[in-house]
Amino acid sequence: MADQKRNELLERVYGAKSREELERAYDDWAERYDEDLFKFGYLFPSVTAGYVGRHIPAGSKLVDAGAGTGLMGRILKAMEYPDITGFDLSQGMLEVARRTEAYSRLDRQVLGEPLRYETNEFDACISTGTFTEGHAPPSGYDELARIVKPGGWFVVTIREDVYLNDGFKAKEEEMTAAGTMKLVDRSEPFRTFSEAEPDIVGRIYVYQFAE
Repeated sequence: MADQKRNELLERVYGAKSREELERAYDDWAERYDEDLFKFGYLFPSVTAGYVGRHIPAGSKLVDAGAGTGLMGRILKAMEYPDITGFDLSQGMLEVARRTEAYSRLDRQVLGEPLRYETNEFDACISTGTFTEGHAPPSGYDELARIVKPGGWFVVTIREDVYLNDGFKAKEEEMTAAGTMKLVDRSEPFRTFSEAEPDIVGRIYVYQFAE
């Protein structure tokens, strides 16, 4: 039963045919999302934290792109990042994130569309589990480059197959060639779930925007 439930949840979010369908799936999942991901052994947030601590000074002003229920925000707050803005497609997920008290601001916004933030507003952007199959597109990088200060950081998780096949490698190469950002660190590939989906691997990518 647990395997069936897990597969149904993952199929619903990764199989969404529209933004509205994806939003409803996450709204419906919001209250049990954290519990389920812990059972699945979701590793992206904990591994991402190591790369954030390696590159981004404590106290930096962060934006959590695709904040969901605030899993990453809670970790970042414990790491002495007190000023975190988060945004997400799902209002239901944001309501759960608000209860964590990890964020100074939460907004419903969509990656791939213009973001309602000032240019150069943040020191760094963290995005965990959001740039993936059927979710945020590679074009979302452009707005993140606008709202993060020159010389600022972008730490993002991407499944290996999605990076190679869904335009993220090409977007990285495009922005590097344009002098917009550069890759400065990258993890080795690892399983994104310790207790589920053994064939799915991903990496942490750390970029620095041009000064």
